[in-house]
Amino acid sequence: MSATEALRNDHRQMRRLEKIVVQCYTKLYAGQDIPFEDLERMVVIMFEFLDAIHYSREEDSYFACVGAYGTLKEEIRAFMIEHELSRRIAGNISKHLQKWKQGEDAREPVARFLKAYAVYLDDHMKKEDAFFDVAEKEVLSPEEEKMMYEEYLAVNATVSKLEELVRSIDYLERADWMA
Repeated sequence: MSATEALRNDHRQMRRLEKIVVQCYTKLYAGQDIPFEDLERMVVIMFEFLDAIHYSREEDSYFACVGAYGTLKEEIRAFMIEHELSRRIAGNISKHLQKWKQGEDAREPVARFLKAYAVYLDDHMKKEDAFFDVAEKEVLSPEEEKMMYEEYLAVNATVSKLEELVRSIDYLERADWMA
């Protein structure tokens, strides 16, 4: 497997999360209840999978390697800005969810920020997938791809955390409210 393939696999998991988020905000807007535990699980996935694992792989390794060739720098800069947007949206979901749990009626802001997150994910992944195509074909050598992938695997804590977060996505997909 290559670094690009690993990132695309992350995107497959992110697409699963996106579908869960869409179903969640749709039901919240319709006045249906979603367990706070499930909403919190989504936030954990956003922070621990997307931010701490996926974005870290991209920002600390992949983008640095691609950018070292002096190509695709504007795209990389835009992705870094978008990653920060993702962090802020997730932070707002978490903030409003905590208010809601404390008794404040924060259903609407939670739903609104979940919708913003789903829109962000869809747009961002389409652009990154196109970026990966170019980087894989025109910039990175097979040796660089392999070396970065081996770096990803060397962080055993990340691999086990990723497996745990994928199980959380599995759980959410099977939740009663997803039916």
